[in-house]
Amino acid sequence: MTTEQISSSTLWKATTGAIIVGLVLLVTAILPAEYNLDPTGVGKALGLTELSPESLAEKKAAADDAKAGSNSDSAGEAVELTIPPKAGLEYKMVMIEGNQVDFEWFTNGGAVYVDMHGEPKGDTTGYFKSYTITTVNEMKGSFIAPFEGSHGWYFRNDTDQAIDIMLFFSGEYQNPHLL
Repeated sequence: MTTEQISSSTLWKATTGAIIVGLVLLVTAILPAEYNLDPTGVGKALGLTELSPESLAEKKAAADDAKAGSNSDSAGEAVELTIPPKAGLEYKMVMIEGNQVDFEWFTNGGAVYVDMHGEPKGDTTGYFKSYTITTVNEMKGSFIAPFEGSHGWYFRNDTDQAIDIMLFFSGEYQNPHLL
């Protein structure tokens, strides 16, 4: 077995390279995602500035302002959900057949398992109809209820850290609630 000795100039070159890579990542990814600071514009191009707590707070404030401006369900609502590690929760609303809800949700970075589904009103068998089942960190769309009942999302966090979800929705629904 042979051992090679690394020269001090090689060690300094490797250290300098690691520092440069770290600084590039700091400026292009970490600052935009965590602090909404984007000196190069790369963070915005990659969508990283949308993940910052400041950006999430601005979106929530805008949704709250829209909700405050009207008393109808169609004005929209914003809900912040926190899913603990290795846990799940449901967020549902009551809809009449043919009612439509537009929605958008995103996490603070981590992907979650989501099952968007509905349960018919008055059904006691445990039946539910899934519309979307996937693992993602964001989703946007429109939904028309195929039957009267409870419709919404089951989110599951399979990671070891809590994940926050910002959920925005508007349309024809009643009684939005966390289960």
